[in-house]
Amino acid sequence: MDVLSDAVTMMRTGRPHSNRNKLSAPWGLRFPPTDGAGFHIVLGGSCWLLPADAEPLRLATGDIVFLPREPGHALASEPGSPLTEFRLGGRDREDDPGAGGPVTELLCGAYLLDRSRPHPLLADLPDIVHLPAHVGRHTRLRAAVDLLGAELAEPRAGATASVSALLDLLLLYLLRAWFDDQSAGSPTGWPAALADRGVSAALHAMHADPAAPWTVQSLGARAGLSRTVFAQRFTALVGRPPLAYLTWWRMTLAAKMLRATDAPLSTLARGCGYSSEFAFAKTFKREFGIAPGAFRRQPEAGTAPDGTAAPG
Repeated sequence: MDVLSDAVTMMRTGRPHSNRNKLSAPWGLRFPPTDGAGFHIVLGGSCWLLPADAEPLRLATGDIVFLPREPGHALASEPGSPLTEFRLGGRDREDDPGAGGPVTELLCGAYLLDRSRPHPLLADLPDIVHLPAHVGRHTRLRAAVDLLGAELAEPRAGATASVSALLDLLLLYLLRAWFDDQSAGSPTGWPAALADRGVSAALHAMHADPAAPWTVQSLGARAGLSRTVFAQRFTALVGRPPLAYLTWWRMTLAAKMLRATDAPLSTLARGCGYSSEFAFAKTFKREFGIAPGAFRRQPEAGTAPDGTAAPG
């Protein structure tokens, strides 16, 4: 597994929602705060994104916005348009284009996220990820948008499965496109870490085999750097030393496996690189403040009763 795939897999839960909406001006939709993440794609026309804590942002045909955190926001034909509450997951909305002003066509969606232990790669994203339309840029993302739009416009046999799969693919392509854009300039933090061949090679090694007996020296060898240079570069870009990140990732995996499986602690310990159940339990309790067995018995927080994404 690679870092981006793992980060998304660890946080994504439930079923994503999506709607295709055709609206004639004047119109305004208010999206309430949620624990999930939302996206909007302007398929035709234009509109304004009205964030809760930022200036209005004009969106044109082909623009995509991803909102990793949802304090609430709105979309409108103009900043001053009256707003009505909107819920994702219901039926598509299509106003009569002849009843008002210019028509805007939108593809909106939401993902339910487990924020109990967010991967820093996603936690460090800005509140608004804006991907303006550019001809010839992010071709795979645009292809996913076209496929998703077609499935929603003309549902056929298997549409439920295909839409869910396309929404998951869309999320990965959205994030990949944003990281690619950031790495084209003078990136810092996680965009720089993913763009750095040495650091990304070490991250890939840890994610591909978290149970391996990694040392700073062996990870530095994977990065093609000396032990000292690697440790300094990794810490500067990732935000924590290599072995501290490895421990954090191992414990994140352990927490996921404790909730998802009935495997004995000894099996989980080996899968996370610990030769003894005692060492594993000690590290887990230091990270979470609770023993692994007690953690497993706790009800999982933040999951909707039906396993679906909250509106957003």
